[in-house]
Formats: sequence, structure tokens, C-alpha cells
Amino acid sequence: MANSKRNKILTIVLFAQIGIVHFLSKYPKFIENYYTNGIYISISRFFRSLLGWIPFSVGDLVYLTLIILIIRFLILFIKNKKSNRLALIYQLLAGFSIFYFCFYFFWGLNYSKMPITNTLELQNKNDSIHTNKYEIDRLKSLSDKLIIKIIGIQSKLVVNDTLPVVVSHSKSEILHLTQKGYQNLSNQFEQFTYQPSSLKKSLFSLPLTYMGFAGYLNPLTGEAQVDHLIPKVSLPATCSHEVAHQLGIASESEANFIGYLAANSHDDMYFQYSANLMAIRYILFDIYRFDPKLYQEYKNKLPKGVLKNIQETQDFWMKYENPFEPIFKYFYDNYLKYNQQKDGLKSYNQMVGLLITYDEKYGLK
Repeated sequence: MANSKRNKILTIVLFAQIGIVHFLSKYPKFIENYYTNGIYISISRFFRSLLGWIPFSVGDLVYLTLIILIIRFLILFIKNKKSNRLALIYQLLAGFSIFYFCFYFFWGLNYSKMPITNTLELQNKNDSIHTNKYEIDRLKSLSDKLIIKIIGIQSKLVVNDTLPVVVSHSKSEILHLTQKGYQNLSNQFEQFTYQPSSLKKSLFSLPLTYMGFAGYLNPLTGEAQVDHLIPKVSLPATCSHEVAHQLGIASESEANFIGYLAANSHDDMYFQYSANLMAIRYILFDIYRFDPKLYQEYKNKLPKGVLKNIQETQDFWMKYENPFEPIFKYFYDNYLKYNQQKDGLKSYNQMVGLLITYDEKYGLK
């Protein structure tokens, strides 16, 4: 009886929490000041200090436990008589109530923070980066700059430009080195100080790859996990993206943008190359949407070796394509939309608009 009463109370608390989170989402400045730049800093550093030294992902084990509990619930629900199913539903909702609290208190409220355009003072009255409809001339200007930049980096990493860049670091070394990029970036923007580190290889890298994702943050443990199967040339940018989430950047486009800035600020040229390769891929996609002929023109400006690295990444993901991937992405797309990212998975590509505005204000280095 005690458990039944507790489960009913937690169920009521769940719906109260949903209302509170919805209410708080209307006050992004409050979230920014008192959560993201306040309590969340202590929460995230606590979890990174507590779990960062452990060589495997504790968060993945937590997820595995939750999956087992859900399977157990389904078995019990099917086996039990209808009269007992209501108690099981209350038990499920009570468990979800605890999960919901941990998710939003430990990290999820960052979805409602101020956009990065405000905190980095990137927004101006003539800008339209939130709709991803920026002028083609601005897009071409940034493209020209990044193409020159990636050609310069590639020339220092290969003997001739027809060769793809082969990263000499091990994947474990890349995870360890990621912090240095944020250390450099924090010299310009103090809010991106990243200490201590908690970046790990996912225990579920193979299923993660089949789902079409390269990494994720576990909000329950504060650990960032990356798919250790992805090509090494993509890994520095992916690691930097996931660390951005750890620092309270919930938006995928903003995490791409901050991840780019961190990897591009790195002393290691493999990190710089990975960052700019990612940016080039997004920019080429945007140019194609504007003008397929112009896309081909800009693609032809890239050395064959850079194109081979782009193809390497595309071939990797094509190898793992499967009928279930769109289903996983459909659910994640709606998850993002529920959490203040109205464009869902399309928001990843909005980093291009952020790069354009950042370049015009600060200048990409």
C-alpha cells in the first residue's frame, strides 16, 4: 500500500513538473542567469569530477539498466491481469517522474536558455540566422574563406593535395586532447572553460552507428559519449560538439558552432582540419540548396584529398544505413522540437548562419 501511494504521488508530481518546465521555458533570461550560469555549473562539474576518471561510460550502464527495467515492465504488464495493470502503470509513471526530474534538473533546462547569439552578442537587427535564410553573398564569402583555410591546413598534413588527411592520433588520444581546444577558446570566451573532462567512448557505438548518431550527452551522469567507430578525421569535431553540450549548450546548431570554434582554436592541426571539414560539408549543403550549379563550382575548388575525406565520412554512414534509422531519427527529431528546437534535426545545419555572423563580428581565425 505504501508503494502504491508513493507511485500515485510521484505521478501527480510528474504532471506538476511538466507544467513547471513549460512555465520556466518562457523565461530564458532567468534560466540563463540562475540555472545555466548558476546551479548547472556546479552540477556539471560535480558529475565530471565524480565520473570523469572512470575509463568506461557509467551513463551507458544506467541506460542499459533503464532498458532492462522497461522490458521487465512490458513482460509484467502482459502477464498480469487487467486489475493489476493500473498499479503497473502508476509504477511506470512514478519511475518516469524521477527520470524527468533528473533529466531537467541535471541538464535539460538548458534547452530554455538564451540563444548563443545573445550571450556572444552576435545578433543584429538585420540578421536572419534563426530562419537560416542568409544572403548568398555572405554564404559565398564564408565559403571562400574556409576553403582557403582548409587548403592551408591540408597542405601541412599531406605531401600533396590529392591525398586525404590520415589522423595520426589514436581515438583515445583524440578524446584526451579535446579539452585543449576549449582551454584555448576560454581565453576569448570565459564561459567555455572545460575542467575537468568527462569524454568517453560509447559502449553502444555499434547500435549508435546504426541509429545514425555520432555521439550524445548523458544528462543523468554528465558524461559525453562518442561513437568510436566513426572515421578519425570526424572524431575531433564530434568530441568538441559533445563537450559543448556538457557546457550547457543544448541546441544542436549551437553545439556544432561552439564545437567548431573549440576544435578550430586547437593547437593541433588535425583538430583544425576536422573542424573545417565539418564546416565545409555544412556550407556545401547550404550552397546546394541555393544553387546546385554554384555548389558544383565550390566543390571543384576543394583539393581531391579533401573531397576524399568527405567521401570517407559519407561512405562510413552509408555502410550502416538500415530501415530503422529513419524511425530513430523521427523520434529524435520530435524530441528536439519538444525541447524548444522547432526545426528538429534540421537545426544541425543552422551553424552556418552562426559562423557567418561570428565571422563578420570577430573574424574566423
